[in-house]
Amino acid sequence: MADAVRALLCAMLVGMLLAGQASGATEVVDDRGVRLRLARPPQRIVALLPSLTEMVCALGQCERLVAVDRYSNFPDSARALPSVGGGLDPQIEAIVALRPDVVLMASSSPAAARLESLGLAVVALEPKNYADVQRVFQALGLLLAVPDAPRLWREIESGVDAAARSIPQALRNQRVYFEINGGPYAAGEASFIGETLTRLGLRNIVPATLGPFPKINPEFVVRADPDLVMVGDGSAAAMAQRPGWAAMRAVQARRICIFSPDQSDAMVRPGPRMAEAARVLAQCVLQHAR
Repeated sequence: MADAVRALLCAMLVGMLLAGQASGATEVVDDRGVRLRLARPPQRIVALLPSLTEMVCALGQCERLVAVDRYSNFPDSARALPSVGGGLDPQIEAIVALRPDVVLMASSSPAAARLESLGLAVVALEPKNYADVQRVFQALGLLLAVPDAPRLWREIESGVDAAARSIPQALRNQRVYFEINGGPYAAGEASFIGETLTRLGLRNIVPATLGPFPKINPEFVVRADPDLVMVGDGSAAAMAQRPGWAAMRAVQARRICIFSPDQSDAMVRPGPRMAEAARVLAQCVLQHAR
């Protein structure tokens, strides 16, 4: 029944897309509930969230980007584009000067109202979990008049499933701590990273009740004593200085996965590289098999 419902929704989505293309207009409802209708699909786009930049490029539309935020560094073509600040502190004058057809940004950014007051079209989209990524891909497919969004989502799902299958049953149910940065902030069960860990058959020591990315008392991790620790290389050095961490089983057995900056970027951005992130996580489990 669920497959039939998904098939029906996809058919409806394609129908809406084809109707929009036939009329030359494009229309989308963003995460604020704001409906934007353009006379034609946007050709000049400013993206102020790395995951949105990556989604536009995954849809084969990188050439439409005229500027990105300071953190958008993938794919390589995005690095060559002008940077117009961050999602929370965009360079308003620079964006206006670029004359974009639309500005893509997070729904949590306070800058949307300012940009709209200056006459710019804004689409606020902010993926936070797997369901959001699928929904945002579909919204961007409609906005850009690109029908490939459902296929791309299926490829992501297939890649995550393949990563899960690569982990033997004997290595499942391990208790994992995933650190986002040296706050320390962790990826909890409620985050999209937590969703990936669950799909890989792993158990997150940070419960959903603490929120998706809570700031953690280091003593919490010591008491939980995880089987495996996952961290970016920028935070790894600080771990050794935390009281009690040297006594944790994972630290003593060197069962710590340290991710490169590029790997960390792929893992902390809900978007087209989620399958790649799942593969890296699965490799971490396999390399540190007990």
